[in-house]
Formats: sequence, structure tokens, C-alpha cells
Amino acid sequence: MANTSTALLRDLHKPGDPLILPNVWDAGSATIVAEAGYPALATASASIAALLGRDDHEGAPVGEMFDIAARIIRAVDVPVSVDAEAGYGLPPGELVERLTAIGAAGFNIEDTDHRAGGLVDAGTQAARIAALREAGPDLVINARVDVFLTGSTSAEEVAERGRRYLEAGADCVFPILAPSEEVVGDLVKAIPGPVNVSCLPGMDLGRLASLGVARVSFGPLTYLTALEALKTMAGRIRAGQDPYAA
Repeated sequence: MANTSTALLRDLHKPGDPLILPNVWDAGSATIVAEAGYPALATASASIAALLGRDDHEGAPVGEMFDIAARIIRAVDVPVSVDAEAGYGLPPGELVERLTAIGAAGFNIEDTDHRAGGLVDAGTQAARIAALREAGPDLVINARVDVFLTGSTSAEEVAERGRRYLEAGADCVFPILAPSEEVVGDLVKAIPGPVNVSCLPGMDLGRLASLGVARVSFGPLTYLTALEALKTMAGRIRAGQDPYAA
């Protein structure tokens, strides 16, 4: 099952015909998105951490995070990519073992050092990705590049890290929060492999596809949108208004 699942997830990364992933955070949201016809799912660590009452950026214990991921995987019949943040300080072999045990088809791994702060050295991160690839030859590795999160606007550094991570064995590169469609286009040209981007407000899915993006995700925005709907309904109930009004 794992090999079939991982192969399907990998094959869905098609530049120009991207895998669209409205990120999920529990079994209920996973079921909704899968039943809407999406061929694969991805979790969002920020959403799951919030669900647990914890902070993002590895503020929740790995056991709690992966327990939710396991419930999501059991709830659906499509491949699931798990947001593994920066790996929770686990050795590559143990991280892969835990992901494999819950049935993950792939995972995100980011190059932020949540303990020391800042970015992990690119060479160090590439070596870690190589070790993860060796430990899990089937799993789909989505290598997140966090340069834009630091406030830097250097697309050149993002592209260089992306190239190194692909050479180390990553299947896809994720320059999170690429700020514009123009920057996305430049990165797709500069990175010789599948590129995942965040669909930010104002971006157009058709345009991202035309630029050659292979994967589009929404991070915690799906969870925040659901919470906003609850906030509106709760406010209407409190005010004695029709809670079901459009």
C-alpha cells in the first residue's frame, strides 16, 4: 500500500498541471477535502498545532502531531503528505520510521532551525535530506525553503538551496511565501525540478499552473477560513440573529 501511495503522490507532481492541496488538520477536514475529489491530501503543522492548543514551529510534541496525522491518514483512501516541520530533532532514520509507521506517503521538511533560530546551513540541510532519502527511498520529500520567512527577498538564495536539495534527493522544492507570481515564475525557471508554492490571497491558480508550478498548497489558510466561519456564526447567535444567514 505504501509503495502504491507514494508512487501516486509522486506522479501527481506535474509542472503546468499542479497537484492542488487545500491543507487539512483533522479527520473531519480530511474527509471533506477527499470527498470533494482531491487525489491527495497534505496536513498543515500550524493548523494541527493550533488544534492542540500549541504553538506552531515545533511547539507541539511530535507524538501529538503524528497522532493527528495518523488519524487523518486512516480516515481517507488517498495519499497523505505530512508536514513534519523541521523534523522535531529526530535522527533521519527515526523520523522516516515514524512517518512510515503511520502510513504517510510523503512529508515536508523545512530548513529553519527552531532551536537555535534562523536557517540551517544549506549544506547541512542538503546532507540531512540525503540521509532522509537513504532512510526512506519511497517517501515523497517536499523540501521547504524558508528564506522568504526570514524577511530576505533573495530569490537567488532560494533557487540555490532548491537546487542543492533536489540534488540531495528531494522530490519537490517548496519556497514558502514566494511573494508574487513574478517571483514564482523566476523560481520555476531557476529550480530544475517540481516546485510547490503557497497560494496567497490575490494569486490565481490558473496563472500559477501556466508558470509551471507542480504543487500548490494553502497552509493554515484553510483552517483559518473555517474558524472565521465559526466566528461569524457564533457572533450571530450571540446577537440573536439568524445564524444561518448568508
